[in-house]
Amino acid sequence: MQRYNSQVDFFKERYGTRLQKLVVDAGFTCPNRDGTLSRGGCTFCDNNAFHPNYSTPDKPILQQLEEGIGFHRGRYRKTSEYLAYFQAYTNTYAPLEVLKERYSQALSHPLVRGIVIGTRPDCVDEEKLDYLAELAKSHIVIVEYGIESCFNSTLEHINRGHTWEDAVRATEMTAGRGLLQGAHFIFGLPGESREMMLQSAEKVNSLPVDSVKFHQLQIIKGTKMEREFADHPERFKTFGLDEYIDFFVDYLELLRPDMVIERFAGEVPPRFVNTTPWGLVRNVELIRMLEKRLDERKTFQGRLYKEKN
Repeated sequence: MQRYNSQVDFFKERYGTRLQKLVVDAGFTCPNRDGTLSRGGCTFCDNNAFHPNYSTPDKPILQQLEEGIGFHRGRYRKTSEYLAYFQAYTNTYAPLEVLKERYSQALSHPLVRGIVIGTRPDCVDEEKLDYLAELAKSHIVIVEYGIESCFNSTLEHINRGHTWEDAVRATEMTAGRGLLQGAHFIFGLPGESREMMLQSAEKVNSLPVDSVKFHQLQIIKGTKMEREFADHPERFKTFGLDEYIDFFVDYLELLRPDMVIERFAGEVPPRFVNTTPWGLVRNVELIRMLEKRLDERKTFQGRLYKEKN
């Protein structure tokens, strides 16, 4: 029995093959860093902790893709087609002509079938989404919104610079053009209890997104959140590994059954954190643990989901 919708299965069913993402840093910045909204970024963020060494803005996009293919060929020998994942910072935060030029570089690679665009819900507009909808007629195009929390109080606390209402508006605009889209959330942000996180499933279900990516909060060295965590640990709900697996099963039971789960936990290289409370467990082992716990509890994604009329 398939107990949850994985992205690997989604890609195989929709496109007939496994598609591997190749991370690209195209040199964009963020309105939360350049002074448009704020400076310093979100309190949890050091972008260097979230992308591989082959992806750096000093390298041309095609070079990053070639090095990424070489990196992944050793891990996924059966993969022969790829998606260029514009991940670093905000990848729609530039004039449209700049976006067209950088996306087209990636799409010129013969093994790249499409692009995944990581961005913020306050950094898209009608013109950019119209362009992406046109591009999606000939390539795979997926928009991935970093939303992080369903609660405006949390978004303000972490200096995110956008609201939940911005996320609703952006995802509805994107869905209106028939574009595939995903959303990213973090579990364990300051001020959010376990109960609040579970309650957020109803809000996530209300978004017209196709996929979701969840990460447990990891405290990155040198960030404002590291200082907050040291001074006010009582604000944070931290999870042991077994506890997190059980929590995520509880969450998965509430989640819309058609939603694709891209990730449910994250990995940060040990050099970016002071402690590794889960050890050095890799994502593949986390997936095995989740599948085992779902089997043990004889449950599945959406078991407790109640569709609103």
